[in-house]
Amino acid sequence: MRMIVRGARLLHTTSPSTGPSTGPATSLSDVEVGEDGRIARVIPYDDQKEPPATGVLIEAHGGLLSAPFVEPHIHLDTALTVGEPRPNASGTLWEGIACWSERKRTLTREDVIARASEVLRWQAAQGVLHVRTHCDVTDPSLTALDALLEVRDRVRDVMTLQIVAFPQEGVVSFPGGEELLREAVARGADVIGAIPHFEDTREDGVASLHTAFALAEEHGLRVDAHCDEIDDEQSRFVEVLATLALRSGLRERATASHTTAMGSYNGAYSYKLQRLLARSGINLVSNPFANLGLQGRFDDYPKRRGLTQVKEMLAAGVNVAFGHDDVMDPWNALGTANPLQTALVGLYAAQLTGADEIPLAFSMVTDRAARVLGLSAAEYGITAGAPASFVLLPVPSPEEAVRRQVRPRYVVSRGSVLAETPPAPTRLNWPGEPPSEVDFARRLR
Repeated sequence: MRMIVRGARLLHTTSPSTGPSTGPATSLSDVEVGEDGRIARVIPYDDQKEPPATGVLIEAHGGLLSAPFVEPHIHLDTALTVGEPRPNASGTLWEGIACWSERKRTLTREDVIARASEVLRWQAAQGVLHVRTHCDVTDPSLTALDALLEVRDRVRDVMTLQIVAFPQEGVVSFPGGEELLREAVARGADVIGAIPHFEDTREDGVASLHTAFALAEEHGLRVDAHCDEIDDEQSRFVEVLATLALRSGLRERATASHTTAMGSYNGAYSYKLQRLLARSGINLVSNPFANLGLQGRFDDYPKRRGLTQVKEMLAAGVNVAFGHDDVMDPWNALGTANPLQTALVGLYAAQLTGADEIPLAFSMVTDRAARVLGLSAAEYGITAGAPASFVLLPVPSPEEAVRRQVRPRYVVSRGSVLAETPPAPTRLNWPGEPPSEVDFARRLR
């Protein structure tokens, strides 16, 4: 064996083909990793059995062993550009786009590679091993796209990186937008993007989605559109996207990201939409940091929350995932690309606070996000034959991982330790008691 993880608590299901995780196993397991970097066996833990004399030994001590975190929506081309060339003074989506339009004129290959690589390092350290990044392709030079294609090649041995050809300033309404989208596909983009609500007219928005789906069908690719990212209750492009996905057969290969206008839809239309989206098979990605921060800016009080109908769509059977979206760029001045932060903020924003709902937030940055990227059971999961890529968290359950915001003790990629975080307990000198360590676990006295 190349590696053995002893005494780990596995989730009941960690494969996108079998559905989202339902909770931790009650018993402990050993996970054996072969020389090929794949999981050889998952067997019951025997504390009387001597550990192997060779190979890497990881003692889990009952910690949670999960398939790696998945980032379904981020912008690596814009990351770490906050304040360049100027701050987003209003904090609005629209001024953010204007700031980025100015900044992207100064892009260089080295600039994009350096910033994207830095954020990928942050993600890897936190257990994110599968990433879907959107890349603006309304730059006639396609500088950022070429740079990210190079980054994708550089990190392929430890992470998978999907690149969305994202037309930030439109497909139909931007001069040469469709040609640039086609050129991005020719250069190697993995997914076709769109931004229908930003186009000049509704007709242009519908046409942009038709273009995206036609390209996806032509080249055998997926679709992931920034869709209805606006507070306007009349912005209803998600119904067009879902219908195209249903009738084209792309179904789960299509994703609608943001869909914040859904938070303003009336009950009757929402009911109709839930049925359509469930039938279509598409995915939704909610980005709680950006959605909460950017939406509702034109409201007095009461202010809208700016999120899609996360809870309702989950109940309707639609796959919903959480994405981080922006990291220190014109739309979000903060962020460390931490998926557990995303899960925690999303949990509260979407009011997923019921006992059965809290674990959903964890699945929305693991299993459910893996479904967005189209990862198969052969690529993702703690099962024999799958790549030995996983995170060991020093907690017993997904709920505790989200609540305590822990860093992975180990991040393993394809059978090799990629990142390790030593324990760092807080030492407390409490009156009347000997010094003790505090780890924020609940222990009733």
